[in-house]
Amino acid sequence: MKNTGSIIIGTVTALILASFIIIHAATAQQQLGVKRTELQRDDLSVPGREVLQVHVELAPGVTFPKHTHPGEEVIYVTEGLLEYQVGDKPPVTLKAGDVLFIPAGTPHSARNAGKNKGAELATYIVEKGKPILQLVKAKGW
Repeated sequence: MKNTGSIIIGTVTALILASFIIIHAATAQQQLGVKRTELQRDDLSVPGREVLQVHVELAPGVTFPKHTHPGEEVIYVTEGLLEYQVGDKPPVTLKAGDVLFIPAGTPHSARNAGKNKGAELATYIVEKGKPILQLVKAKGW
């Protein structure tokens, strides 16, 4: 009987570990589906502020989680269909050539809503020295 109990405990433990590995692998794949390339970063004439331009690519089906920036973000979609959730507003889907303004500190997320790669040119006007991006924790965490 001890062997049967040990086998059950071992099997349950293996299943729990496997589920954590699967969740981690799915998260890593999603993170791999986002490519951020910094194009330029320069000081502005306003003390303590800088401008940063980043080319962001999202693989099909990938979501960049809810986050904020320490300043304004101006988005120009260069490729594909990208869906943005900004603050409490309804989601909006933009195509190549469309633009979006995100106020400083406003939580937002982006999702590739198309079947092909989606991309944007993000221009940030932010406080110098602060992290450019801060993830928003889900409620209850």
